Amino acid sequence: MSKAQSFWYLENIDVTGIFCPKKQAMSPSPKKKFKRGEYIYMPNQESDKLYFLTEGRVRIGSYGEAGKELTKVVLTSGEVFGELAIIGEGKRRDFAYAMEDTEVCVITNSEMTDLFKSHNGLYLFFMNIIGNRQLDMERRLESLIFKDARTRILEFIVEIGRKKGQRVGFDTLVKKFFTHQEIANLTATSRQTVTTILNELRNNNQITFSRSRLMIRDIDALETEAALSAKGK
Repeated sequence: MSKAQSFWYLENIDVTGIFCPKKQAMSPSPKKKFKRGEYIYMPNQESDKLYFLTEGRVRIGSYGEAGKELTKVVLTSGEVFGELAIIGEGKRRDFAYAMEDTEVCVITNSEMTDLFKSHNGLYLFFMNIIGNRQLDMERRLESLIFKDARTRILEFIVEIGRKKGQRVGFDTLVKKFFTHQEIANLTATSRQTVTTILNELRNNNQITFSRSRLMIRDIDALETEAALSAKGK
């Protein structure tokens, strides 16, 4: 994963050291742990804190009609969430759910104000996060409207390979893969469809996967296939 793709990197500043300092004068450690299945926050709670994910995975989503859940994004270590607190969200619109045992560093709005004053470029860092996530949501909406299930799943695999994968020879390794149901939730498809397409790709030797990892044999070729699939070819 390149520095440009990782939230750990900010113009040669140690982001971890900013959000999770080892020593804090006048205050306890900002770290907080959540068990698998716990909610870190829920809709309509006060939006007065930001979170830096140091261990585990967190699902960000919202509730629709009849309480149906919509998964917006799944985050892993090194990523920030709850960022709308800094632009006056007021009340949470989303929920944050610990998908496994998770540790976060908690930063209050007042602490963020002080950090903005002491670290040049930090505000731009958050604006980039907010902007990129908005663009991601718009792309997902367009995908749901204009692309079929197979294309959405192919694009999802390529996206996580580009964002969270690392090169291993000519292959791309994603260390923490998703369950078939999680992929279905993120691509608005069915679990059965996800299973069918992943097995097809594995049988074609384009990917290998287990519960804990995904290996993409040729991510450029898979991206080309996804583009052709989007065009209906």
